[in-house]
Amino acid sequence: MIRYFKQNEIDIAKYDACIEASINTRIYAFSWYLDCVSDNWDVLVLNDYDAVMPLPWRQKYFIKYIYPPAWIQQLGVFSPNEISEKLVLDFINVIPKKFKKVTIQFNSDNKFQLQNVTERVNYILPLNKPYEEIYKGYRKDRKDRLKQVKSKNYIVRKINIEDLVYAGKKYYSYLKIKEEDYSKLKELSISIKNNNNGFLLGVYTNNNQFLGGSFLLKDKSRITYLFSVATEIGKKDQIISQVVNEIIEEHSNCNLVLDFEGSMIDGIASFYRSFGAIEEEYFSFEKSFHLF
Repeated sequence: MIRYFKQNEIDIAKYDACIEASINTRIYAFSWYLDCVSDNWDVLVLNDYDAVMPLPWRQKYFIKYIYPPAWIQQLGVFSPNEISEKLVLDFINVIPKKFKKVTIQFNSDNKFQLQNVTERVNYILPLNKPYEEIYKGYRKDRKDRLKQVKSKNYIVRKINIEDLVYAGKKYYSYLKIKEEDYSKLKELSISIKNNNNGFLLGVYTNNNQFLGGSFLLKDKSRITYLFSVATEIGKKDQIISQVVNEIIEEHSNCNLVLDFEGSMIDGIASFYRSFGAIEEEYFSFEKSFHLF
C-alpha cells in the first residue's frame, strides 16, 4: 500500500535508510538535501518504507504544486528492490490531487510510458578504470586543450562558495539564477561540508586570481557535477577542462560514476562527451489538474 506523508509525519531515519539502500540512490533524495533546496517536501511511501517518492512542493497564492527545485536533477521512485514500470505508475497515480500541477524529473532507473512524459539526456562517465585508460577515451581536441591549460601552471585547489557565487552572478547572469537559489546553494555547501558529501574545486593563477571552479556532490555511487563557473580569462583558457580532469584523475579506479547533470544543449553535451561520457536517459513528467 502506498501512503502519503506530510513532512512532519515522515520517519526520517527510515526514509533516509531507504534512500541509502536504494539500487538507484541519488544524493538529491536524502532528507538533508531536500531540506536545503526545497521550499517544502512530502513523500509517498510503499508499506514500511520499502520504496519512497519524495514530492518537493511550493505554494503560489492558494495553489499548491509539485516542482523540480534548483540544484536537483533527478528524483522519482527509490527502492532497495527492483523498480518495475507498474510500481512507478502506481506512485504517480496516488499523487494527491491537492497539487494542481505536477512536474517531476524521474531518475534514470524509473522506466515508464505515459503521454505526459518528455525524454531527457544526462551524461555519465564510469570511473572504475585507471586514469590512463579513461584518458585514452578523451577526444583529441579535449586532450589538446587540456595540455594548453596545464602549460600555464594554474593552481587547482579547494575553494569557498563565495568565489563561485560571485562569478556566477557576474559572468552567468543570462542563466537567471534567482538570489534565493544562490542562497540555497550556499546552505548546501555548508551541509556537504558537515556531511562530507561533496567539495568545491577552483583554479587560480600564481597571483591568486580566481579563474573558475566547480561545485561537486559525492555519495557512495556518484560524483555529481552540480555547478561550474569561469571568468572571461577562465573561459578563454578553458580552465573547466582542468577541473574535470582533476576530478577524474583523483577518483579514477573507484566504483564511482561522474554525473555531469546534463545536457540537452549541444555545446555543453559535446564538452561532456569529449571526456568519454556516455548518454543516460531519464524522464520528465508533467500533469495539471483542474483547479475546481
